[in-house]
Amino acid sequence: MKAADPPRRGRVVFTGDGRSHDLPVADAVALLLDAHATQPYWSAAAHTALRLVAGGRLLPTVTDAGHDAWVVSPTAPSDVELQPFFDAVADTLTRVPDGPAFVGDDIHHVPHLREWATRLRTEPATRLSLRLEVPGGDYGTGPFTAVAQVHRGATVTDLAQVWGGDPEALLALRHAAGVWAPLLRLLDLAVPDRLVLDDAEVLDLAGGAGARLAEAGVEVHWPRELSRDLTASATVSSAMGDASDAGSPSFFGGGQLFEFNWELATGGEVLTGEELDQLASTHRPVVRLRDRWTLVEPDLVRRARERDLKPLTAIDALGAALTGTAHVDGEWVPVAPSRPLERLRERLDEPPIDPPPALRATLRDYQLRGLRWLARMTSLGLGGCLADDMGLGKTITLIALHLHRAAGPTLVVCPASLLGNWEREIARFAPGTPVSRFHGAGRELASEGIVLTTYGTMRLDAERLAEADWDLVVADEAQHVKNPRSETARALRRIPATARVALTGTPVENNLGELWAILDWTTPGLLGSYATFRSRWARPIEEGDRTVAAEALSRLLRPFLLRRRKSDPGIAPELPPKTETDRPVALTTEQAGLYQAAVTETMAEIRAATGMRRRGLVLKLLTSLKQICNHPAQYLGETDRLAGRSGKLELLDELIDTIRAEDGALLVFTQYVAMARLLESHLAERGVPVALLHGGTPVARRDELVARFQDSATPPVFLLSLKAAGTGLNLTRADHVVHYDRWWNPAVEAQATDRAHRIGQQRPVQVHRLIAEGTVEDRIAAMLESKKDLAEAVLGPQQTDVSELTELTDAQLSELVALRGER
Repeated sequence: MKAADPPRRGRVVFTGDGRSHDLPVADAVALLLDAHATQPYWSAAAHTALRLVAGGRLLPTVTDAGHDAWVVSPTAPSDVELQPFFDAVADTLTRVPDGPAFVGDDIHHVPHLREWATRLRTEPATRLSLRLEVPGGDYGTGPFTAVAQVHRGATVTDLAQVWGGDPEALLALRHAAGVWAPLLRLLDLAVPDRLVLDDAEVLDLAGGAGARLAEAGVEVHWPRELSRDLTASATVSSAMGDASDAGSPSFFGGGQLFEFNWELATGGEVLTGEELDQLASTHRPVVRLRDRWTLVEPDLVRRARERDLKPLTAIDALGAALTGTAHVDGEWVPVAPSRPLERLRERLDEPPIDPPPALRATLRDYQLRGLRWLARMTSLGLGGCLADDMGLGKTITLIALHLHRAAGPTLVVCPASLLGNWEREIARFAPGTPVSRFHGAGRELASEGIVLTTYGTMRLDAERLAEADWDLVVADEAQHVKNPRSETARALRRIPATARVALTGTPVENNLGELWAILDWTTPGLLGSYATFRSRWARPIEEGDRTVAAEALSRLLRPFLLRRRKSDPGIAPELPPKTETDRPVALTTEQAGLYQAAVTETMAEIRAATGMRRRGLVLKLLTSLKQICNHPAQYLGETDRLAGRSGKLELLDELIDTIRAEDGALLVFTQYVAMARLLESHLAERGVPVALLHGGTPVARRDELVARFQDSATPPVFLLSLKAAGTGLNLTRADHVVHYDRWWNPAVEAQATDRAHRIGQQRPVQVHRLIAEGTVEDRIAAMLESKKDLAEAVLGPQQTDVSELTELTDAQLSELVALRGER
């Protein structure tokens, strides 16, 4: 924005693709109004400026150079940098081609009006208010009239008394009429003394129009004898009566319905059925209730006429009990407390249980709380999501739950890499409990104990699994079904059970929709449909509502999602400390040349592409640059001459030498199997014993590699592909973790780090993140640190999705991938 004196002569400068465009304010606003995708910040500013002007938020002023100008009355402190833009829009849109000062577009030199303009800004200006009256006090049949009043400081005068002698009063009336059109009729009168209103206009003033006028500084004063305390709330009652068992599994799963009705009250006292009938039959904006006249809004009359609402299911009633709101006719309304809702809440806070005698372990305090919570929820026929950080013992907690329930077989669905871990943990903590795998060729389905299967097998054999009589179905690493439309998620939903439990350390990786997918499986209907969840919770939170929407969602989720972090006080004080360090490395000359060539060549293609082809080229560029940062050989598809060509590889060699000298062990994570193979080859040439685990490693081989690393001093280096080994494994022999390349989502990196920093670790853990200086890796790291966490107010962090980067403009993308710094 190029400011000018007066503001209407300002210019707006657009830059991009190495060019700039300098436009007048009016032309710039016209473009920005439709520029949501390319210029979201300035498009929003243009819309805000128009709303301010349309709402009459204007003041006349005399500029430093003595020119006439209109400016927007001061906005929020956060908008201070936009004030010149708002003023320029206001001063432009209030003009006609020809006219006097403050009207015509020509520049008028009016220094003599400076004192007047200053007084308008510093002293209470003329304000307008409306006083509503009913002549003779006949509220039953008499019409309402609105009397315009002028306020100057503490003085209040009817507008008719000062008409013609106070030009600012005319300005105030025009301003008010711009907010509520019926006031224009006052301007048609020789003396604007009073305005006769019809019933519809009275009701409008009682609702939306009154709110708009108040926001514009025009108060509406109603007669003192007219009550305005009529309120409505929804009530919930059980068709089975208060004596019903509002906490049994059959209650939540047996189709029980709650009666749901509107309840209206005045003065805090609930209206009787006869009074509701009287209210329902009224056609005026006022009604006589309990010996006084009461103003009624159309919505309240409608609720009196349609007081019986659609019954609620038990899960919807529980949601109403937890949040204090329910969804009615497209809006969220308050729900009045009632005994059935209190019973529901009470059942969520029943006395605790003791650990099962068959459990061969001593549960830590927070693990015992997790068991009690799961036992309580599943006893009610409700599901839950245990979302503790990795390494805090979700597996042992679930084993304890199985022993406690002793009600039938449990099906555990998990990644293939975790089958062996589950078997070992069950044998260790619940010896004698039957455990079997439903996996591989010739698989047989057991009918007792704990049955383990993988997400892939479950997807193939969902119908067979659905025929079994499961007491519990457990989804371990439940983020695997975060997309409810995936075939895996649909297959999981087809398997019935008495109760369902999700285990995950990252209930939200990218957006709140993933949380909906998990909880809609554990407790169907809790959060409503996906569309309802998006409009009621996710969208307001994503748009910055961290108070009302986020707090209400937290109240709803609290009984169904248990989230504990290692950093929480008292959770795992026995864990040794963890130190995380970013280790910047310089590119070699070869890397820098390849990097710059890839940027130059691919950016030229990107600028000429659109749609899916452009997105594909962006992903191709980002992948190429990350591979170059790792090692030129990975990018070029080579397998030899590895030493001396990569800054990261040189640093990794130094770290390995130091760690081995201290008798330490390390995990090295990379998202690329090809890079892991290069590292394996390089370390073997150096005589460093190394193991490699990736997505193609057979399950039996995985178990063997993990056991060998944990139980012996060789190998000291374990290479792992991030997605195949970033969850579930217990690798506490390692006291160092190296992230050779950065994943787009630090939550995934954190899970990988937790392979070492988990219960059983006896030594401090050091985490090393290798970052190529001056490259896209550098900027991605900064973005991940600074990105606003949409879900933080609800349960935990939200992270960056790589798809967001494909939507960057050419200029933004060029800024992201540009190579900087001394080479």
